[in-house]
Amino acid sequence: MDYLLMPFQFAFMNKAFLMMAIIAVPTSLLSCYLVLKGWSLMGDAISHAVLPGVVLAYLLNIPLIIGAFVAGMVCAIGTGFLSENSRVKQDTVMGIVFSGMFGFGIVLYTKISSDVHLDHILFGNMLGVGAADLWTAGTIAVIVGGLIVAKRRDFLLHAFDPVQAQAVGLRTGWLHYGLLALISLTIVATLSAVGIILAIGLLIAPGAIAFLLTKRFEFMLPIAVAITLFSGLSGVYISFFIDSAPAPTVILVLTVLFIAAFIRAARKNRQASAVV
Repeated sequence: MDYLLMPFQFAFMNKAFLMMAIIAVPTSLLSCYLVLKGWSLMGDAISHAVLPGVVLAYLLNIPLIIGAFVAGMVCAIGTGFLSENSRVKQDTVMGIVFSGMFGFGIVLYTKISSDVHLDHILFGNMLGVGAADLWTAGTIAVIVGGLIVAKRRDFLLHAFDPVQAQAVGLRTGWLHYGLLALISLTIVATLSAVGIILAIGLLIAPGAIAFLLTKRFEFMLPIAVAITLFSGLSGVYISFFIDSAPAPTVILVLTVLFIAAFIRAARKNRQASAVV
């Protein structure tokens, strides 16, 4: 029994568990809307595009989260402007914008001459999070989670039918860019824990799994939160015993759950077809 409880005897592991529990809420809630709206690539684009903002913030000696948020919003707004004012499809524009910004960030990153390494921004450092990281992530989680819950019906209508949303008087522009801002904020919250590269997994997998498990959106949100909490806490726990990094272990657990949910959904579809 002492062996199984060993991870909880270390302060850095307890902080990792707490950080994972904090970021599970905003990432899982947003993932439902990203999946329904078909914005999975948008989350990927913003997560990669924050790198140059982080590096520039470091060079200017300002908080990294400010640079990350500004870069994420520049990517989101720039993508929206280009897709609305050109014949190129949005997914193509996103691919060009995020790869260009990520490449720019890598070039800046390799030119920095300093004893301070920014590798944790790329890959995360969940076992090294401090009190400031926890407070930042917690504040963002409260803001993002509260706004999503308060405006969940408006975001849902905008995701399914933007024309109808505008017809009933909703401010679709605010909803559109508000959702992009929430994505950027959430990515900022996850930087210290899972990094840029793995953040996209937390922004897509929970919503995709919940989508396979239920057809009712009001159930998707709590299911996605529960899935992320289970995957996050179990992934951090397992990583201690297999001596691996927590962030990729969490993503692996989410992947296994997605495969299981996909197999379950496929079996239900075959059974339904057989009955018909």
